Amino acid sequence: MKHILSAIVAVLWLSLPAQAAVEVQTVETPGGINAWLVEEHSIPFTALEIRFQGGTALDRPGKRGETNLMMATLEEGAGELDAQGFAEARDALAASFKFDAYMDSVTISARFLTENRDEAMALLRTALMEPRFDQEAVDRVRGQVQSILRSADTDPGDIASKMFYKQAFGDHPYGSDDNGTAESVAGLTRDDMFLAKDRVMTRDRLYVGAVGDISAEELATLLDDLLGDLPESGSELPERVEPALAGGVTVVPFDTPQSVVMFGQKGITRDDPDFIPAYIANEVLGGHGESRLMDEVREKRGLTYGIGSYLVPFDHSELVMGQFSSGNAVVAEAIDVVKDEWAKFAETGLTAEELEMVKTYLTGAYALRFDGNGPIARILVGMQMDGLSPDYITTRNEMIDEVTLEQINAVIKRLYDPENLSFVVVGSPEGLATN
Repeated sequence: MKHILSAIVAVLWLSLPAQAAVEVQTVETPGGINAWLVEEHSIPFTALEIRFQGGTALDRPGKRGETNLMMATLEEGAGELDAQGFAEARDALAASFKFDAYMDSVTISARFLTENRDEAMALLRTALMEPRFDQEAVDRVRGQVQSILRSADTDPGDIASKMFYKQAFGDHPYGSDDNGTAESVAGLTRDDMFLAKDRVMTRDRLYVGAVGDISAEELATLLDDLLGDLPESGSELPERVEPALAGGVTVVPFDTPQSVVMFGQKGITRDDPDFIPAYIANEVLGGHGESRLMDEVREKRGLTYGIGSYLVPFDHSELVMGQFSSGNAVVAEAIDVVKDEWAKFAETGLTAEELEMVKTYLTGAYALRFDGNGPIARILVGMQMDGLSPDYITTRNEMIDEVTLEQINAVIKRLYDPENLSFVVVGSPEGLATN
């Protein structure tokens, strides 16, 4: 399902300089496809990122896992080429195609040399428009997915994640593993693969980013040829769901020397005007190595090797989450410390010194994300899906610098809710009271 880039492409990709500033062009093709482009002609190489909104959340009832299995099988043969023939054709072109499925999107990442652009895109078009989904390939990839599911059933982290999301989202697609279940995956058919592709790969939910040795005119022609024949629209997006987290601790017994803990509460939407202040606030609480949670839980008390928190703005819901692992004898103490810090954060907010330090960290680290054509292409698509403007790359640090302490502390009081902070613990914790 995943392929390593050929040596020549790997060298080109890894040799790209870090880019702190990029010039984004907006491109509209004659066929009406919109894309963002960063031209970079210093090397004959292009990264193309294609993303469709919807993802595994579009799985039909009783068919959980169909989108994931479809994306994993997509390049296992196309047109006149079987799986081996397709792989050989791709490798002969020194091209890379990666197909991934996520809860709110499916993605296609293509990397190709300028000299092989036309042939590489013709091969990719065959995969998208003429997939074979041969029964042998479907069965083989299904076996790989089932192996992943069996492994997850014995992994404390996976068990904790499944339980937490089930508690938060119930029967909504967010409440279940997008790999599916053993039963649902076993029941998927070859016909389901064709149906799943047409449900998720549609022009009305298409986002494209391109970075590299290609002009706007060349990109427009490429995209119309590659994607112009996709269905115009697909199935309806899932409904919005509010996280059903009411606080407390749930323990899932599991024989392991360390307990895995996931915790969280309702979060904030990506399009909320206070999202950037909330993002800054989380960095101080648990977003990086010098956060409050790391200081209190690890540095001062040695209760874990690492702990972090993060914002999770799904398309149809949102969470603030965190996780850590602790020895069974001390996990109860660690949870109490997290509760105390969450409550203290909600009550007193940040200090002026903390705000200045986190601003320095966030603005200084931002340029490090632009470390190659592929990462930049992914950033461009993510920005589009988040409803940001092309100049966000150049204005983002300004926006962070302009956030005031008053704004930060106001959003902290609004967002962080100690009463509804919920924990899922997988392990054999000692002396831990549950709800």
